[in-house]
Amino acid sequence: MRAEILEELAKITEEEQALLHGNGQIDRGLYQVDDSKTKSIKARAHKTAKARKNDYVVDSKKLLEAGKLITIRKHTRFAHFPAHTHNYVEIIYMCKGQTHHVVNGKDVYLKEGELLFLNQNSVQEIYPAGENDIAVNFIVLPEFFDHAIHMMNEEDNLLRSFVLDCMTGENKEASYLHFQVSDVIPVQNLVENLIWTLMNPTQNKRSINQFTMGLLLLQLINCADSIAVDSSTENQKIMLQVLQYAEEHYRDGELSELAEILHYDLYWLSREIKRQTGQNYTELVQAKRLSQACYLLKNTKKSVADIALMVGYENVSYFHRIFQRRYGATPRQYRIDCK
Repeated sequence: MRAEILEELAKITEEEQALLHGNGQIDRGLYQVDDSKTKSIKARAHKTAKARKNDYVVDSKKLLEAGKLITIRKHTRFAHFPAHTHNYVEIIYMCKGQTHHVVNGKDVYLKEGELLFLNQNSVQEIYPAGENDIAVNFIVLPEFFDHAIHMMNEEDNLLRSFVLDCMTGENKEASYLHFQVSDVIPVQNLVENLIWTLMNPTQNKRSINQFTMGLLLLQLINCADSIAVDSSTENQKIMLQVLQYAEEHYRDGELSELAEILHYDLYWLSREIKRQTGQNYTELVQAKRLSQACYLLKNTKKSVADIALMVGYENVSYFHRIFQRRYGATPRQYRIDCK
């Protein structure tokens, strides 16, 4: 990270000065709004946490200016943040040093260059950071991701959908994603760009931030093997591996081969895929094959027969039949309608 950004982030804030000269307890009034809406959120958070004692909700209204969908603030050092939830998506980036988080009862150590995504289902506690432990928090309303998701809709991606659901809270089982990407240069560059834009006045700031976030998410999805998920549901890790395999081997990958690679019983893995996705492995692969066929029909001039072979169907008649069943049009009609 550029030295001037780190230098700015390293400055002791008024809040941190008060902590250093006080008892190290945060001022909840800086983070919490006690109104009827917040009380309703607290009730939902309490239910989400499965009766874990927690009445502390960090409110976006205290951190975001009216009308804004994203902002950035330096992580407050020298303070213990008790267990709390958020009514927004929080992204924590470790610029320097390390911070210790407890998310849904699991210890998470965020190291330099790593990212931690917390959705609205997570219960987080943070231990005090030292002076040289510098992190930034992105405060993001879920609708900010709409533009980024639109950027990635050109081609369906099972892994992308799973990761985005975890980030935004649609996937109720996975409350956080820990990206161990300190050595991934494109990710580091994009995060630095996002930090710089949010810290400095610039024209077209919202558009720049939305496009940068979209590019960042695309890069992170390519780093699926560097994602640590909530181990209170270790099966989420399995699903990341399954979906990544399906994305890379949809033409000819077999579930039996995947089960052997992952060292899981074939029948158990098959049942787990069905339980978590509502589809069996064959249906997942078929959805990927057909979405890839749509992409090729829209963006290439290859024949329908060639496309069928490219996505894994040797029987072109069968490809026609399942394509029309899914999209209500033949491949040729689909191509014409897309022009």
